[in-house]
Amino acid sequence: MNKTRRKLLQVVVVALAIVAIPGLWFNHLLAPMPVGPEVLVRFDKKTSLRTVLGELAEKGVVRNASAMSLYARLRRDAASVSVGTYSLKPGMTAGEILRALREPLTQIVRLPIHWIADTAKVLESYNVAKAADYIALTKQPQAFQKYVKFHLPKTGTLEGYLYPDTYDLPPLLGAKNTIVRQLRTFEKKVLGSGREPRDLNRVLTIASIIQMEVARDDERALVAEVIENRLRRGMRLQIDATALYANQQWKDPKHSDLVRVDSPYNTYLHGGLPPGPICSPSLASIKAAMHPAKNDYLYYVAMPGPEKRSLFASTLAQHEANIRRRKAALKGRGS
Repeated sequence: MNKTRRKLLQVVVVALAIVAIPGLWFNHLLAPMPVGPEVLVRFDKKTSLRTVLGELAEKGVVRNASAMSLYARLRRDAASVSVGTYSLKPGMTAGEILRALREPLTQIVRLPIHWIADTAKVLESYNVAKAADYIALTKQPQAFQKYVKFHLPKTGTLEGYLYPDTYDLPPLLGAKNTIVRQLRTFEKKVLGSGREPRDLNRVLTIASIIQMEVARDDERALVAEVIENRLRRGMRLQIDATALYANQQWKDPKHSDLVRVDSPYNTYLHGGLPPGPICSPSLASIKAAMHPAKNDYLYYVAMPGPEKRSLFASTLAQHEANIRRRKAALKGRGS
């Protein structure tokens, strides 16, 4: 090989190295990180891809944010990431990471018809929000007034207004976002385009009692009128569910224990309605509270069995007879 050809070959080798070395380095910067556990990230507003990749680099998902950003531009990927929660893992390829950032997580969660503390436990179990954060925010009703058109309580809690339903609540959504969704669902499903009741808190308080006391939809309006009848006569409501709410325990305690629960919510000790709702009621219970079925009943007692029917009475003597029927039915089931 003559000297000219040798020099030409050297030039070609150097040129190839100049081209190849940056490419190899770029590929190294895009290489997957060592495999690791899932990483969840949440963005509550549209965020630039460069910012997102920087956060992922800090969390050990991306090797080099600048290289990934350049790679995304070369692929003509979106320059921003939409609102949502995203699941990623160290060990994903650059392409897999960019695809994952186009697919926010969904998570279907059924929020129960019960009081705030129980809903908080459900949210924490699904990693939607910390239970303590949710409970704390529900004690600040006026902080959420700007998100809805109806009137929230000035003080107290949002008990009764947090509509129980099936929601898409992705992990890390947070307590505030969850509460806003519940309040807006309440506004849509309960109030719709209709007029807000004159005393919405009173309606919800009665509806919440109905919800916790009555199993059958066809009896809800009957119990609503029992409550109204007792209030009109100045009788204490003496409803178990109010004392159970005061205790924050849903169980079947002795009657003597219920009577002694020291709380303004205990309608065995205090006249009138409790200070506010004792759960977030269903639409059926709210409608019953707004439209009681006219009757002269002052008492009701739930019978055992799959039908879950109640016995109603207008006099104490009739009520006591119904209680004996309930006890006999319970004894029969026990035997």
